[in-house]
Amino acid sequence: MDQMGTVSTQSIQLEGVRLQSGIYLSPLTVAYETYGELNEQRDNAVLVLHALSGDAHSSGLDADGRVGWWDGMIGPGKGIDTRKYFVICSNCLGGCKGTTGPTSVNPATGKPYGRSFPQITIRDMVNVQVMLIDKLAITKLHAVIGGSMGGMQALEWACGHGDRLKSALVIAATARLSPQGIAFNWVSRNAIYCDPATPVKPDESNSGFYKPGRGLAVARMIGHITYLSEETMQAKFGRKRKLRDMDGTTYSLGENQGLGGEFEIESYLQHKGSSFMARFDEDSYIIITKAIDYFDLVREYGDLATAFKDITAKMLIVSFTSDWLYPTSMSLDIVRALQASKKHVSFVEMDLPYGHDSFLVPQGMPNMTRIVRGFLKGV
Repeated sequence: MDQMGTVSTQSIQLEGVRLQSGIYLSPLTVAYETYGELNEQRDNAVLVLHALSGDAHSSGLDADGRVGWWDGMIGPGKGIDTRKYFVICSNCLGGCKGTTGPTSVNPATGKPYGRSFPQITIRDMVNVQVMLIDKLAITKLHAVIGGSMGGMQALEWACGHGDRLKSALVIAATARLSPQGIAFNWVSRNAIYCDPATPVKPDESNSGFYKPGRGLAVARMIGHITYLSEETMQAKFGRKRKLRDMDGTTYSLGENQGLGGEFEIESYLQHKGSSFMARFDEDSYIIITKAIDYFDLVREYGDLATAFKDITAKMLIVSFTSDWLYPTSMSLDIVRALQASKKHVSFVEMDLPYGHDSFLVPQGMPNMTRIVRGFLKGV
């Protein structure tokens, strides 16, 4: 298959957005990328929605040679074929990759918002995406597609902006996070809050800007464990040790001394945490995980059938057998409510061993490609 090649992230300036909290956030910058061409009828646009740690760069290579997070799915001849579809992916509100978020400058102070950035919701993220679509002069989307937090956004699109899309593909998502999921997010945020290098409240010296310590790395390690399956961990790492001396005794070296790293799984998590620190912002992590926790269609509408009553889009719900963070039972709650509301819904449970991240890993891409390609063709 052909590759996308090098792509550039674009940005658009908007006057502002009224958040669900009532706060008016202004000015507003949205970072996004597009692939393929918008047809003359302007009806072939597919909006791709990223998960917690994603960004606008979903396909191709950026200026630094970084491969997009869903490059295996988006491009010529791929599941979302850019010879047919005009693909849009934006960094979500509250992110740290070009869209207004905690790292952005607060016009009232001239300094980064930091932890003073107002709390946002999944609906706020979607409202900003609607504004972007309006600016691109697209009246109706062929599809919105998202996994994990992106799947929550796809549900919000279908519930709140059903007249703006023909279809929605919701992958490994939920209509409301379980207590277990909320607990993991809370522990992850506490890793940041308790980091001695990261003050909880701004003072006059930092004015809302925080120097990250290892708390964000620990938060990422906690989160990453939930994205994998036990089967994947066993197959990839087992109880293998990382280093051995001449008599076979294990030991640690360098910065890992006293911090673990003897087992390969420890070393892997250390790497994931450190690399995440280099590319993500801790205050964005806090803001976004709280938005995930707050997402609750049942509380907002009373029940899911009521939440889905105005949906007109063709829906496809996808889950994975090995996903214990957002298990199939959560997807089935969505499916049954859509059926009760007499909506056009299909459901696929994919037997993949890679856990919550099955829709992102290269090994799962052939199966995902067949599902996504077939769904888009049938809309």
